[in-house]
Amino acid sequence: MTLDKFPANGNPIQYTQGDLIPLLQSIQERAGYLSPENVSEVARKLHISENEVYGVASFYTQFRFNAPGRHSIKICLGTACHVRSGQKLMEAIERELHIKPGETTSDGLFDLQRVACLGCCALAPVMQIDDQIFGRVTATRLKHILESYA
Repeated sequence: MTLDKFPANGNPIQYTQGDLIPLLQSIQERAGYLSPENVSEVARKLHISENEVYGVASFYTQFRFNAPGRHSIKICLGTACHVRSGQKLMEAIERELHIKPGETTSDGLFDLQRVACLGCCALAPVMQIDDQIFGRVTATRLKHILESYA
């Protein structure tokens, strides 16, 4: 993916350090994540170190460094879900899929994220896969849900 852009006058855009977050957002929107190659290219274009790019990108939870899975799983760890064993649900899914939050399964089927609230507190603990919400998820129910996506 190249960051070179040519406006109507044909002259290349000169990037500044103020373009860092918009560039990262643009890459993530197109590629789904920030690859090491993307980070290197952004650093070169902005004349800053790769460490600076990683430092900014890792500060914001919107940026990811692994390719997303075919299905994105979000586990709610907000107050209601926390009180109703949301952390146990997270641990169960980590064991089941052999990944931690921010990672993608080796087969590329699932990626896992922790979120502060999914807005379904009455259904706690809550899990979301893609656009579908699952409430009152237990370890047994979790296995059945995941099998339906395999």
